[in-house]
Amino acid sequence: MVLFFAWIAGLIFGVGLLVSGMTNPAKVLGFLDLAGTWDPSLALVMVGAIAVATLGFWVAKNRRRSLLGLPMNLPTARHLDRRLIIGSLLFGVGWGLAGICPGPALVLLGSGILKGAAFVVAMLAGMALFEWFERQKHRRASPPASVNKPT
Repeated sequence: MVLFFAWIAGLIFGVGLLVSGMTNPAKVLGFLDLAGTWDPSLALVMVGAIAVATLGFWVAKNRRRSLLGLPMNLPTARHLDRRLIIGSLLFGVGWGLAGICPGPALVLLGSGILKGAAFVVAMLAGMALFEWFERQKHRRASPPASVNKPT
């Protein structure tokens, strides 16, 4: 049942991206081009998305369990660290250069559009690189295992 509702939510999200024009890189780049022929229509899409999400979080905050009976797990982190700032900057630069972000990229991939596939491959490579860096960092932070362990 959880997968069914996840599928329905993803379908609604994907249709919303298509209808709003978020899957059209030219429209997104037009929105980001403040000095040129700026297209403010995506700002309305973002305001609408923020309003829906705010309402959803407000309802979820006042519930102990989801509609499927699962415990509510809402984000609690409030600290802005270096990783979050750098990740946000990379996301914004990538969005500005390509005119695509992860949600629309998956819609484009599902539509068989090559630019979406290239973006998803690059996105997965970036995620794998992040995981590799995290493992390296944790290896360096943990003390080496003793060679002369007592038997």
